[in-house]
This record gives sequence, structure tokens and C-alpha cells, in this order.
Amino acid sequence: MLEFIEEQRSIQESVRDFAEKRMKPVVMEYDESQAFPFDIVKELAEMGCMGTFTSKYHGSGLGYTEYALIVEELARVDPSVAL
Repeated sequence: MLEFIEEQRSIQESVRDFAEKRMKPVVMEYDESQAFPFDIVKELAEMGCMGTFTSKYHGSGLGYTEYALIVEELARVDPSVAL
């Protein structure tokens, strides 16, 4: 079984918390109106969850494991935002 380091667990928990508290209450509203949640994506970017590539190219510097954790937690609530 894969074990995560503390930083990875922290990222997973913060993204899960964000998805549950910020995204879940409005996910059906966006879905029914066929609107893209730009405000939510902006907040995710501010959290460092978008552009997880190397900081050399102005990304957040997270790795593939962290990226996978972010996608997994977002997809639990809204798969369209996860990608």
C-alpha cells in the first residue's frame, strides 16, 4: 500500500475540505445551468492546485502524486473541475 508523507496528506485533506465545503453546495447549480465554475477554479489556483508543474516554469512545484491526490479529491465532488 502506498503511504503518503505529511505534506501529501495535508494537501489531500485541504483539497477534500475545500471540495466538500465550497464545491459540493453549488455543484448542481453549475451543472444545471451548464456553467463552468471559474470562481472555484480561481480559488483552487490560489491554493496552488492548478499548474502543479515545476516552479522553474512558474508552477506550484508539486509532483505527480500530489497532482493525483488533488484530482481524486476534486473528482469526488465534481469531475468536471478535477480535469
